[in-house]
Amino acid sequence: MIPHLDDHDTRILAELQRDARLSMAELGRRVQLSQPGVTERVRKLESAGVITGYTAKVDLGKLGYGIRALLRLGRAESSRVTKVVQQTPEVVNAYNVAGQDNWLLEIAVMDVAHLDAVISKFGQLTEVSTAVILHPVREHQPMLPVPRDDPRTIIRKVSLA
Repeated sequence: MIPHLDDHDTRILAELQRDARLSMAELGRRVQLSQPGVTERVRKLESAGVITGYTAKVDLGKLGYGIRALLRLGRAESSRVTKVVQQTPEVVNAYNVAGQDNWLLEIAVMDVAHLDAVISKFGQLTEVSTAVILHPVREHQPMLPVPRDDPRTIIRKVSLA
């Protein structure tokens, strides 16, 4: 069930997705609520599971990971793939998907030899195809609630572009 979010909640979500380090006082100023009021709303959004955590965005290149890639894995036993994903620190994101592939993994590696080692590790489970990320166009896009009056509004906006 989607909780009811008013304009203040939506603006709070937008601001926190842009900068989760905002103080409650600054967040309150930006959304035109008192500090206690905005603090209570943030707590309610956390309790409802809308806000699930806070993270720092890091530049993987500056940490020594010169290559990012997407690995597409074919059919394999889910528990085996999950175990290897959990044992592979190079996996940034992992998704069990429907379609031609069963898994989509985003990885970060130091160089081509490191890339080959990670691909080989998953290649022992199933067939693997790889796409090297040359330049991310959009990452960490802030998302707001679907409009309650007409969820198809978003689809119309996208198709008009």
